[in-house]
Amino acid sequence: MSKTYAGARLRRLREERRMSQADLARALGISPSYLNQMEHDSRPLTVPVLLRLTETFGVDPGFFSERDATRLVADLREALAGELAEARVSHSDLAELASRMPAVARVLVDLGHRNQALSERLAGAAEGRGTGEPAPDSPHEEIRDFFYRRQNYLHDTDLAAEELAAEIGIRPGEVIPALTRRLADRHGVRLSTAGTGDHLHHYDDVTRTLHLSTRLRPGQRAFRLATQLALLEFGGGLDRQAAADFPPGAPSHALARIGIANYFAAALILPYRSFHAAAEEVRYDIERLTDRYGLGYETVCHRLSTLQRPRLRGVPFSFVRVDRAGNMSKRQSATAFHFSRAGGTCPLWNVYEAFAAPGRIHVQIAEMPDGQRYLWTARAVTRHRGGWGEPGKTYAIGLGCEIRHAHRLVYSDGLDLSSAAAATPIGMGCRVCERLDCPQRATPPLGRPLRIDQNSSTFVPYPVNVEGPAPGPQGGS
Repeated sequence: MSKTYAGARLRRLREERRMSQADLARALGISPSYLNQMEHDSRPLTVPVLLRLTETFGVDPGFFSERDATRLVADLREALAGELAEARVSHSDLAELASRMPAVARVLVDLGHRNQALSERLAGAAEGRGTGEPAPDSPHEEIRDFFYRRQNYLHDTDLAAEELAAEIGIRPGEVIPALTRRLADRHGVRLSTAGTGDHLHHYDDVTRTLHLSTRLRPGQRAFRLATQLALLEFGGGLDRQAAADFPPGAPSHALARIGIANYFAAALILPYRSFHAAAEEVRYDIERLTDRYGLGYETVCHRLSTLQRPRLRGVPFSFVRVDRAGNMSKRQSATAFHFSRAGGTCPLWNVYEAFAAPGRIHVQIAEMPDGQRYLWTARAVTRHRGGWGEPGKTYAIGLGCEIRHAHRLVYSDGLDLSSAAAATPIGMGCRVCERLDCPQRATPPLGRPLRIDQNSSTFVPYPVNVEGPAPGPQGGS
């Protein structure tokens, strides 16, 4: 069994609870000097101490795992790709920084993103396309990060939704009547299918009427009802959670409020304990779950990615939604898998293969440059407005987990999970990918000098000089 060193996380947790080392040592039944050694990673966390910590602080043992550090290392590699290449910073150096000083690492990540945004804005100004002022993250990108930081699980929201589901009688096949009754009895809201126009739904606060488009399928209709119920019944809680990261009145606050309401809606129509039990029973067979609950493929996949309740965890999934052009409109993760913020995603990832055969689930064992392997499922879904000739929209929905959890999924049957040779090598995106010999590379690797020779060519589109000095500010791009 590997030893667990988590001094930075232990120290942060103690300081957040405003406890001295002597206070915590007394609660754990150990000496202050022993605690001090653990906080400075001179000693590992033992199992008895770890158990007492979970009881003292009410946190899951996973809080002290290396998963957060792995995610942080990936964030550092992307945000500081050019600087790291020039400075020849090793992976072990980044891992030590992320593990021992996570707060410093997060500041560096934020500075790296700001530097990238400023560089892009200055380049645009030089070409006459902008003012040169740094561009902040878009509100939608900030909301993705909001859920990413929380590993796509909102504990209090999930509990509140489950309690409400039990109170109003949410059961498969009876969701819409139960939600309709609650909206009418508690809030005086009536439903209408008239007057929606181009809207899928519209709530009129004056007449207390919820207009739902006839184009909505039953599962979509249930989700809209549940979201409206969350906004009406838990509005104060939504405000408080959104205000933890965003100032009230800002666009990001409003979007966060909607995102949390959507989370509540999914947790309401798919209550945690019953849905978790059903997922385990069918070994996370997505299509069987969509049939059982009468909901869409994307809704079920997204709910599966949120099953991270302490002491009742499901498989930790990463969830992604992309279009044919590689635009990522949704990305959430309860794993160490890192999604690139810029430069596109990896073309060898099976989410793009899904577009070739819509309706079929594609399965792939993928390996990241750090050696971590994942089992990914992907399927294309199409939505139409309903009329002949009207344009629709098609997405690929990806759901992946670390290979150590893959045996719990029906999709692993018949696959060799132990062989690294069976895995497809993928990366975070060509711009920051460390796989220098990839023949599918679309852009030169950032911060690497290219080997340019008019007398020869290679199968790899952008060969680099392995030895020699790193390029200056304009090299490798």
